[in-house]
Amino acid sequence: MLEVGIVGLPNAGKSSLFNALTAQQVPAESFPFCTVEPNVGIVEVPDPRLATVQQLYGSRDRIPVFIRFVDIAGLVRGASRGEGLGNRFLAHIREVDAVVHVLRAFGDPEVAHVMGAVDPLRDREVVETELALADLETVEGRLERVEKKARSGEQPAVAEQRVLQRLKEALERGTPVRRLALSPEERAEVRSLQLLTAKPVIYVLNVDEGDLPWGGAPAHQELSRSLAAEEGASVVALAARLEAELARMGVEERAAFLRDLGLGEAGLPRLVRAAYEALDLVTFFTANEKQARAWTAKRGTRAPQAAGLVHSDFEKGFIRAETIGFPELVAHGSFRAAREKGAVRSEGRDYEVRDGDILLFRWHG
Repeated sequence: MLEVGIVGLPNAGKSSLFNALTAQQVPAESFPFCTVEPNVGIVEVPDPRLATVQQLYGSRDRIPVFIRFVDIAGLVRGASRGEGLGNRFLAHIREVDAVVHVLRAFGDPEVAHVMGAVDPLRDREVVETELALADLETVEGRLERVEKKARSGEQPAVAEQRVLQRLKEALERGTPVRRLALSPEERAEVRSLQLLTAKPVIYVLNVDEGDLPWGGAPAHQELSRSLAAEEGASVVALAARLEAELARMGVEERAAFLRDLGLGEAGLPRLVRAAYEALDLVTFFTANEKQARAWTAKRGTRAPQAAGLVHSDFEKGFIRAETIGFPELVAHGSFRAAREKGAVRSEGRDYEVRDGDILLFRWHG
């Protein structure tokens, strides 16, 4: 299951965002370190295509993809040295697949800002610096152990030393590891280190309700463009406390409220899409009369490996995948009608699964 950690300075709105995403009521007080142990919530990934697939196949059940959100306590300057129980919090971040970095862009005199004033770029730098310092300590420790073997001429150690030295130099400059152009072999080495700055990041600008819709805050638009240009990161602007209120509403009431605000949708769908983009994921579907189900795969996954996500035997005995894209399925009205019209493709072992594919795997036992 995809796991995303929510990080940021204290009082940035992380717990409020978590409440909105999970519709859970965890403490969201206006003092630092309200969240000590991470709160975990499992959330259905919103994808309206799944309901359509269920309808067109006449499936009894619908099984969506789920995503696990982890609300990690606020980091402060000095966290890499243990300030604010930072070492415990940094350990939680190492376990997640991607990071949602909440940046405070709202003003509220009743909610103290730990840095004294609202400045999203400064806050981002504080957190990024602490993550880089923690990574630097990890890399230096590993480098010290590897250098002994490299001096004796062990070639795997020599190659690893070269990678570690490159990482060390980047981190000393304050460059996150995720910005480096690494070879597949180097990326494998980085994964084994569980570096914090190697994880994909989605920035959430937690804005005032008055700054919604998005077009109402030019300063925030400029900040978004700056973040996106610097590292190609996704930026989602939302008002976390408003999102928490929306999460407690019924479907019709929420839709009416969003229309009144001039918003097309709540924050969760936008944030999930940004997470999928950051992790380079696609969604494919399987369906029959019993169930319609969504699955997540890395972009570029080939058909046999996608079959293995459904059942290991499907990958071992893979023959072919009968495939149709979601738009084509909708256009024909059913899988049977699409097959009769010749719209269902037979794909082999080299086929790379695309987002929105509906797949029927043929295999032998």
